[in-house]
Amino acid sequence: MRRSAVVAMPVACALLVAGCSSDTGKGDDELQIVNNPVAATAAVSPAPAVTPAGTVLASPAVTAMAADAASRTLAVAVDQPPAVLLYRLDEPSAQPVRVAVPGAVEQLSFGAGQVLASIPGRGTVANIPVGGGQAGELGVPGQPADAVAAGADTLVAVRDRKAVEVYQGGKLVKTITGGLYSADEVVSSGDHTVVLDRLRTAVFTVDVPGGAIGEGLRAGDGATNAVADSYGRVLVTDTRAGALLAFSMDPLLLRQMYPVPGGVYGIAYDAQRSMAWVTLTERNEVVGFDVRGGEPVEKYRFPTVRQPNSVTVDARTGKVYVGSATGEGVQVIQP
Repeated sequence: MRRSAVVAMPVACALLVAGCSSDTGKGDDELQIVNNPVAATAAVSPAPAVTPAGTVLASPAVTAMAADAASRTLAVAVDQPPAVLLYRLDEPSAQPVRVAVPGAVEQLSFGAGQVLASIPGRGTVANIPVGGGQAGELGVPGQPADAVAAGADTLVAVRDRKAVEVYQGGKLVKTITGGLYSADEVVSSGDHTVVLDRLRTAVFTVDVPGGAIGEGLRAGDGATNAVADSYGRVLVTDTRAGALLAFSMDPLLLRQMYPVPGGVYGIAYDAQRSMAWVTLTERNEVVGFDVRGGEPVEKYRFPTVRQPNSVTVDARTGKVYVGSATGEGVQVIQP
């Protein structure tokens, strides 16, 4: 009976949240009312109680990670000093190529043979060739928190200007605003784009061709990270409430709300296996969920390095990579 109550919860919550987004432009919109008007962050990790699974590669503190199965490249952003380390996925223990960047990297993504490194503190997105070499820079006024390639476009979430900007060939062609408190992550899948607003703890659709922010839905009590899956959905970690959320993109609806206690934070998706990997920073764990069905099904759980804020996955082999934000290394796990 207790389990059935959990399964039934997403339907009720989807109806409740959908009713909050009738007009995102109104000042009295219920979506703007949040219990804590400060963006959620990762819970502080305790000292690891058990040895991390797999192998651990020595590394400074990791701020972001991304893997590209096509180029067989693992990109790891580190500080002290700021740089992006490029590993070979087929030989991660080999010495990585180090590319200096002008500031702390918040997000990494791959596109068009490059690594896009968002550096909000310096108002720039670094463009790094996957084979290494000097990084180019795309100057973005404000705080570019995330950047992704979407066809010929580069979409940039600009946090402080509450905007999603569209660049082509290094030139700004469109600025999209409306209804956001902050623009923290942009997720693009096919013809659909969603932006995550951590201050409003909400997700909004983005009409890129039309240049408009569309409908928005509350994403739990403290949404932190998001990724697209293979089923036309965006998966979101709700760190404050301890849940994994699944939203359909067309239409934008909350389809699932699955409890994940332990400080859920980082998220990555394996399209080959329909696996969502999330990190639990309160427990120093990474958990793999099969998300093909009506609710996530836990398949794997591994102990990690301390403060596992970052996670990514090699879709070809299924290997999972976890980065420690306290400088305790990059962990490689073969489920």
